[in-house]
Amino acid sequence: MKVKKIPLRMCTGCMEMKPKKELIRVVKSKDDELSIDLVGKKPGRGAYVCRNVECLEKSFKTKRLSRNLETSISQEIYDDLRKAVELG
Repeated sequence: MKVKKIPLRMCTGCMEMKPKKELIRVVKSKDDELSIDLVGKKPGRGAYVCRNVECLEKSFKTKRLSRNLETSISQEIYDDLRKAVELG
């Protein structure tokens, strides 16, 4: 029996490699629109954050999330992310 490889991604907050399914993906589309991708299938440049409020705040404070997406992140997207993290 073949063991299925689990894709790992780095959280922009704690900088730890974690399974992709445990993280929330933020996507920047070709039109420079930011959105939250809970499924992980939307096209565009993605950055990942743990489902943890501390990681989200650290990522936002150090501007790693905006650096990875190569754009500035509005307060509205940050608030939506925070809601998604708090819901689990």
